Amino acid sequence: MKALFLDRDGVLNVLRHNDYVKCPDELEVLPGVAEAVALCRPHFDFIFIATNQQGIGKGLMTEDDLATVHAKLLAAVPGIDAIYHCPALERENSFMRKPNIGMALQARREHPGLRLKDCTMVGDSMTDMLFGRRAGMTTVLVGDNSNAAAAKPWLVDYRYKGLLDYARSL
Repeated sequence: MKALFLDRDGVLNVLRHNDYVKCPDELEVLPGVAEAVALCRPHFDFIFIATNQQGIGKGLMTEDDLATVHAKLLAAVPGIDAIYHCPALERENSFMRKPNIGMALQARREHPGLRLKDCTMVGDSMTDMLFGRRAGMTTVLVGDNSNAAAAKPWLVDYRYKGLLDYARSL
C-alpha cells in the first residue's frame, strides 16, 4: 500500500510567516487544494498530513486548539485519512518532528502493509524533503523555494508550483 504525505502550512493552507495557525479563523485553505486531494485520491491508498506544530510547545495554542483547526481543514478538504503532528520545539530534536521520520513510522504502524518506499511526500521546505528522503519516499517540492532546492537538489525528486499542479500530473 502507498500513501501521499502532505505538509500542512504552505501546502494545504496559507503559511503565516513568523506565526502559527492558532484557531480556525486563522486557517486559510489554499485555492485548488480540495480539488488536488480529490485528484490524488485514486492514486494512493491513504492521504496523510504530517505537520510540525511547535506553537503548542511554545504555549501559543493547545492540542484542543489544533484539533479545532484540523476539524475545519478536514471539512474543507475531504479525503484526508489521518493527521500526524508533532508539538515539540525544534530545539528538542524530537524523533516525531520532521525532518526525523517518527510520523512516517507511526503511520506505517497504524496502517499495516504501508510501504514507505512507495509513498510520496509533498512539502514546501527542505525539512519536508529531508523527512521524505530519510523515510525512503519520493519527494515533491511545491512553492517558490528555488534557493533552497538549488542548494540541496538531491533531496527533491520533483518540483511543482503547487499541490494542484502536482495532482494534475498524476
